[in-house]
Amino acid sequence: MLHLTSLHHIAIICSNYERSKRFYTEILGFNIIQEVYRAERQSYKLDLELNRSYLIELFSFPDPPKRVSRPEACGLRHLAFAVENIEESIAFLVKSGINPEPIRVDEHTGKRFTFFADPDDLPIELYEL
Repeated sequence: MLHLTSLHHIAIICSNYERSKRFYTEILGFNIIQEVYRAERQSYKLDLELNRSYLIELFSFPDPPKRVSRPEACGLRHLAFAVENIEESIAFLVKSGINPEPIRVDEHTGKRFTFFADPDDLPIELYEL
């Protein structure tokens, strides 16, 4: 058996690099660790951290195929982030032009959560601590 110590990062390919960079930094609050343009691949690679934890590699590639989101397909289902106050988080998203789904309650934990999508329709969950 492997001995995994932690999640290292999540790689996301976006269709519009500048739009997704703004979304993940200005809306979700990630900080940029490093940004590299790889000319041979016509691709940006943006390393993003949250609370000093490296979490996301954001890639751009010329003409990537669309992601299948609905109906749900095999593979990555969604990203989930913890928040302290779901109402405040939703209010910020709405003010930023993003319309999350109505709040739901996890039937097993009693915790509240909601979903919204990134610029490429990748589902993102906010889960209240």
